[in-house]
Amino acid sequence: MAEMKFSAVILAGGASRRMGRDKAAIAVRGLSLLARAVATVRRAGVSEIFISGREGGNYAAVDCPVLFDAKPGCGPLGGIERALSVMSSPLLLVLAVDLPKMTATFLRKLLAVCDANMGVVPKWRGELEPLAALYPKRCHALVLAALREDRLAARDFAEACLHAKAVRTFPVTATDRVRFANCNSPGDLSAIASRATCGVTGSQGSS
Repeated sequence: MAEMKFSAVILAGGASRRMGRDKAAIAVRGLSLLARAVATVRRAGVSEIFISGREGGNYAAVDCPVLFDAKPGCGPLGGIERALSVMSSPLLLVLAVDLPKMTATFLRKLLAVCDANMGVVPKWRGELEPLAALYPKRCHALVLAALREDRLAARDFAEACLHAKAVRTFPVTATDRVRFANCNSPGDLSAIASRATCGVTGSQGSS
C-alpha cells in the first residue's frame, strides 16, 4: 500500500515579541529554526512544504513556497487557513517554527493514526497541542468560520475540529513531551545552548 501523501506548513510569521528578533532566523546549533523545521518535516516524508511568513521576511534559504495571511494579525490560524486552501494533499501537517526538539519520528507516529479524512492533535495532561498536528482538508471550513467570528485561539480551533470529528487526539507520553518545548525568549535559547530542555510552555501560539 502506497504511503498517504501529506502537505506541511511551517508557521514562521509571528512577531517574535518575546524573543526581540525574528525567531525563524535564529540559529540553534548551526541551523536556523526555520531550516530545522523544514528538514524535520522533510524527513517525515512530506510531499509539499509551505512557509507561513510575514511581509518583509527572508525565506529564500529554505526554497519553499511562502504564504501570507489573507488578513494580517490573526495569529497561527491565518497561516493554517492559507495552507489548507492551497495544499494538494488530503492532510496538512502544521508545525510551529519554535519547536526545535520536534522529530520526524514523532511526526510519523502522528501520521500513522491519520487517514485522508481524519487528522490528529497531540494531547498532554488534558491540553491540546494544535501547532504540531495534522488536519484534513475539510478543516478549512472550520478555520474560516473561526476567523470570521474572531475566534483566534489555536486550541479553540483544534477543539472545533475534534467536535466535528475531523481529528482525533494522540496521547503524548512523558518521554515525548519534550518535543513540544518551545523557544520564545532569549532564556529559552540559553537553555538549548547549555543542552538543557527549553521552557516547556506548550505550542498554543508563537508571539
